Amino acid sequence: MKSHQRIILNTSAQYIRTIINVCLSLYSTRLVLSALGQSDFGIFSVIGGVVALLSFLTNALVTTTQRYLSFHYGQKDKDKIKKIFANSLFIHLFLGAVLLTALLLLAYPVVYHLLNIDIVRQQTAMYVYILSAVMLTMTLIISPFRALYIARENIVYISVVDVIDGILKLVFAILLFHVTADKLVCYSGMLLSIQFFNFFVLSLYAGLKFTECHFPRLQEFDMSYIKDLSSFLGWTVYASFCIITRNQGLAVLLNIFHGTVVNAAYGISMQVSGAITFVSSSIVNAINPQIMKAEGSGDRERMIYLAEQESKYSFLLLSLVAIPLIAEMNNILSVWLVSVPQYATAFCRLTLLAILCDQLTVGLTSANQAIGQIKRYTLIFYSFKLLTIIAVWICAIRNISISLYLWAYVVIELIDALLRLPLLKWQAHISIRHFCRQVFLPIALPTIAIALVSWICVTYITIPYRFLLTLTLSTLCGCWTIWFTALSTKEKKLLTDNLWKRTTK
Repeated sequence: MKSHQRIILNTSAQYIRTIINVCLSLYSTRLVLSALGQSDFGIFSVIGGVVALLSFLTNALVTTTQRYLSFHYGQKDKDKIKKIFANSLFIHLFLGAVLLTALLLLAYPVVYHLLNIDIVRQQTAMYVYILSAVMLTMTLIISPFRALYIARENIVYISVVDVIDGILKLVFAILLFHVTADKLVCYSGMLLSIQFFNFFVLSLYAGLKFTECHFPRLQEFDMSYIKDLSSFLGWTVYASFCIITRNQGLAVLLNIFHGTVVNAAYGISMQVSGAITFVSSSIVNAINPQIMKAEGSGDRERMIYLAEQESKYSFLLLSLVAIPLIAEMNNILSVWLVSVPQYATAFCRLTLLAILCDQLTVGLTSANQAIGQIKRYTLIFYSFKLLTIIAVWICAIRNISISLYLWAYVVIELIDALLRLPLLKWQAHISIRHFCRQVFLPIALPTIAIALVSWICVTYITIPYRFLLTLTLSTLCGCWTIWFTALSTKEKKLLTDNLWKRTTK
């Protein structure tokens, strides 16, 4: 299969997966919120948030392993690929053991002293914390297998597993209403069982399908590979740490200043954010291996071209969903949730807007990872994200309206996205003018069209379930505008040729 055909197939698989999982996730969250109540849901959000402070290791390890695997796939070096996977698995198992030990040692001070939790629910919160720690460790151990699937560009199988994951969460959310024991603890245990299922199906198929996937033998341990992986991993960890600290730092600040009910609103916004970012990740996961392979084979020009395409299509695909959701957020939350937490609408809207800002130049992060010179990029770009915590803290101590807190998040994400341009001009010699022509200009008219149609629907139409009409009309208008203004003649031909081949088979 040609590279552009594989990108289209993988993007389609991820996009379909995303649509299914968004629907499943939204309904599951409604059921869980209803079953647990706002206070217990807030406890679950803040406990999961504290544990997730260390989940940056998972994302960092996936990125590191996938980068090195894809890079050497580009060089067609099979021996190095086997050694990279084996040593990556060594690192994952070691860090998993260290992480679980550290989390368990921190359990008492975090639950009983750091967090603002009602004394009658502290013991329950401790159980949830322990289960969440084991869940995070399992996620860490699964990471090298996910990285292998992405590097191998076998996105279809991952998409199927993720859909099953979403179905299981919905089934468990329904069963939660029939549980007689503590629902919060039971739900945490249910989520942990899903992680064990994911590990089994991903590791088993990879072991059968890919020759480089095997349990590492002690003689395969190689400090030179460990050193290379650890060097890249160190800065990738810092990048992920900044993001997770920003997100969960906000949760802790809201808990300290406003309690668990406001945490519930923030938790809802993070649920929406997590569901929606799968839309943009569909194109990122499909193109990233091609970017790494292009750099590995010495084709810098193609690597930059793919990074530009990733930025353009990630933003456009996300806009088709995010902009109408922003417009209709109040109605959607009213239908989705039995009881909408205060500030949830504002938090969700601003979080989606911040994600859109980040997608403007998201492909340049992939380009930087492909080059491998990530120290300066990471220090400048990701450290800047931490300013969000300082800005929100200032807002909190000055008693500024809670609904305005996340505007700081939006502004900082926009500035951060634009900072990627001069940094990549210095690192990879990209042309900022060319990037603007290839990315910013093509996305302008579709964005305006989607926003305009959404605004017209919200302003002039008053019918039950109006958001369905808004989503439909804005998506149709957006697709039409994208086809005629955002796609080049070459891109149109690739799409039509592939669609024609699939429909005539």
